[in-house]
Amino acid sequence: MQKIVRDINLVIGALLIAFLAIVYWYAWSPLPAVSGTVRLPVDKPATVVRDELGAPHITAAGVEDAVFLQGYVHAQDRLFQMDALRRFAAGELAEVAGSAALQTDQESRRLRMRRLAEMHYARLSAEDRRMMGAYARGVNHFLETHAGKLPVEFSLLGYDPRPWSVIDTLLVGLQMYRSLTSNWKDELLKGTLLENAAAKNADPGKVQFLFPVRTGEEAQLGSNAWVISGKHTASGKPILANDTHLEWAFPSPWYLVHLKADGWNVSGFSLPGVPLVIVGHNERIAWGITNLQFDVQDIYMEQLNPATGQYLYDGKVQLARQEREVIRVKGGNTVELNLWVTRHGPVFVSSDKAQLALHWVAAEPEGFAFPFPLINRASNWEQFSAALEKYTGPGSNFVYADVDGNIGYRAAGRLPLRRNHNGDVPVPGNDPRFEWDGFIPFADMPSSYNPPSGILVTSNQNPFPEKSGYRVNGNFASHYRSRQVLARLQSHEGWKAEEMPGIQMDAYSGFSHRLARDLVNAWEKRGQANKPLAPAVDLLRKWDGQMRRGLAAPFLVTLAFQHLRKAVAERASPTQGSTYEAQMAPVVIERLLDTRPADWFKDFDALLMQCFSDAVDEGKKLQGDSIGRWDYGKYTEFTLSHPVISKLPVFGSWFNLGPMPMDGSSSTVKQTTRRLGPSMRFVADLANWDASLRALTTGQSGQPLSKHFRDQWEAYYAGRVFAEQFHKVNAMETLTVEPGR
Repeated sequence: MQKIVRDINLVIGALLIAFLAIVYWYAWSPLPAVSGTVRLPVDKPATVVRDELGAPHITAAGVEDAVFLQGYVHAQDRLFQMDALRRFAAGELAEVAGSAALQTDQESRRLRMRRLAEMHYARLSAEDRRMMGAYARGVNHFLETHAGKLPVEFSLLGYDPRPWSVIDTLLVGLQMYRSLTSNWKDELLKGTLLENAAAKNADPGKVQFLFPVRTGEEAQLGSNAWVISGKHTASGKPILANDTHLEWAFPSPWYLVHLKADGWNVSGFSLPGVPLVIVGHNERIAWGITNLQFDVQDIYMEQLNPATGQYLYDGKVQLARQEREVIRVKGGNTVELNLWVTRHGPVFVSSDKAQLALHWVAAEPEGFAFPFPLINRASNWEQFSAALEKYTGPGSNFVYADVDGNIGYRAAGRLPLRRNHNGDVPVPGNDPRFEWDGFIPFADMPSSYNPPSGILVTSNQNPFPEKSGYRVNGNFASHYRSRQVLARLQSHEGWKAEEMPGIQMDAYSGFSHRLARDLVNAWEKRGQANKPLAPAVDLLRKWDGQMRRGLAAPFLVTLAFQHLRKAVAERASPTQGSTYEAQMAPVVIERLLDTRPADWFKDFDALLMQCFSDAVDEGKKLQGDSIGRWDYGKYTEFTLSHPVISKLPVFGSWFNLGPMPMDGSSSTVKQTTRRLGPSMRFVADLANWDASLRALTTGQSGQPLSKHFRDQWEAYYAGRVFAEQFHKVNAMETLTVEPGR
């Protein structure tokens, strides 16, 4: 028996040693060298100092050396993420991930992403090409010197990444463009609702009502960022705050970096795969960016013969260009995709009625430019604005502050000028009247500089004045977030930088709070006979509008809103109610509840009671009969998983974050859903750069055994942020770089 036990222990020990050896070789040994001395192909000596968060502070003699080293450290920490991003954009994921990625590859190929990147590469300025080229050399030097010791994902998927190129950087940029401007599905939805309404003899005006482009209550400009002048701060200098909302990702979409070289001194948030700082500050100015959400895509219904490529335009026969795409599929057959491209763009959807082609600003010959070399070294409003005039997209809101006390805002990007349509539904491709007439001039874009109020607030709402002279359409947000930010900023004076994350974490929903009161009022007027709803009514009476985990009321109101939204859409376009989702839906509901037009519903209180009752029934099915024990956090919770490592048996789940209940909603300052949330937090203190604040969602590194893989998550989840290190860096590791190979 003792021999058997001994033999079993020996086997277990051998297996454990083998397991640890595998972990060491594939996951521990690829961790990058972040201290010591290394020879790299730079012109002069340089240093890469890492702080407590693992953020690199790069000091070099020349900016090209600094950008080379940025490419190198991006590859050290985020190489697999970078490779996955370029593959996703180019439609090449199935080559390494198999048939599960085929559908996303096909969509990328239909958008012609790699072909667009190649087109834009040919038009890059000399400076942009030089910057991106230096960055690519840094990535590739890491690849060359770390063959066999690359991040564990490459071993798990069984492939080696190809060298990085400038075109790959453009692909990453175009992928961000794509994620922030893809509203063509909204145009298809609206077109379908209108067609259905006409077929059912319903009022098309009601469908139009479902898609407003403004609320009339915007608090200036758009997207979770704000800046206040010195007259509102304790220091007498401006404070700027920014928290960009993107889809949840592991690792974070952002990477902290600090670059010093030849007069450059810039720090902030970079995108893995792209050089320089995208959001941040230098010694003179700070800036933040959020999505403008202006419509830069149109769908054209082409009278195209899919067999020949012939189509009509202005009464004449045109010939579409055919492009052939070959998609390699790991473990499967190669898939061919033949694509027709008309004068408007690729035909990506076919129906019995028409072939639908997509016209997208990013596909314009000059639809992509890189202004960040100019932004990173700008020192005043004039230089900053000149840089933004070059910017083509994605359309964005930029907030600005400088050490002289000035604050400002500019909308920037190339926005289509439409003369004869709004771009909100598909239009006939054969009619020249529906062509774009150039782009809105930069001088006519919304902007503000040193407003008398000393406050600029943005939250994705429509920044164009109602009488701008231009046709304005887009997937704009309602006013609830911006109004709450403004209310918070106006609540007192003497603001300090450390108070701003409290606003970024604000979970109050003015819309949900108002809807709760309407539900209570309807019950009091019409529903008291329905005694089973009394506990729910009492719950809503006491609720303060906070969309927080652990509470039952926000869950109940959310369900009621969903039923109400469906009922309203069903009234506008019968049988299509469940398809309607729009950022402006809360505004539509609020307007109807304010005016209560009889041609929509004869009895709005009865409608509210029905939706209220349906919400309670649904809630009981989801979380049980005890309404008081319902938890909004169970509705919002999600798990943040690594796309590759989480698939490992037994051990993969160790690296997940969650399931995590979340505060917030689509109408709160902390805009949080199971799909997206704040991807970073940034506060710039113009009185003292080292008092500025920053936080990522997870951590600097994408390598699972790195101490910086997810070391920021707990702070991020709780709303805590980390102090900037700009003038004084607490060096945890120092990599000394000597010229050579």
